[in-house]
Amino acid sequence: MNLVLALMINTLLTSLLMATMFWLPQLNSYTEKTNPYECGFDPLNPARIPFSMKFFLVAITFLLFDLEIALLLSLPWALQTTNLPMMIKSSITLITILAFSLAYEWTQKGLDWAE
Repeated sequence: MNLVLALMINTLLTSLLMATMFWLPQLNSYTEKTNPYECGFDPLNPARIPFSMKFFLVAITFLLFDLEIALLLSLPWALQTTNLPMMIKSSITLITILAFSLAYEWTQKGLDWAE
């Protein structure tokens, strides 16, 4: 009963906020308002400067491997469980996936910066 009441209140509040946002008058946006703030100077370069796709791929790869390493950090606490064989199998599976993905990145030249 409490869950249904909470969901109804949340739905009602969300609908009320969306209706209020829809019917509020639109503010006038002029060119000075839409420009990025540059300490009073007009921006010389466009805001979206292109960047190296290689840098983007290396950064995403770093984030993925960093996330997998963060998963490995909990292994000493996880090994204190009563279901030790299952925990060892899952940790070996995680390490194997990490090793295979590193080998794949290496063979695909995903870790080479200079070309």
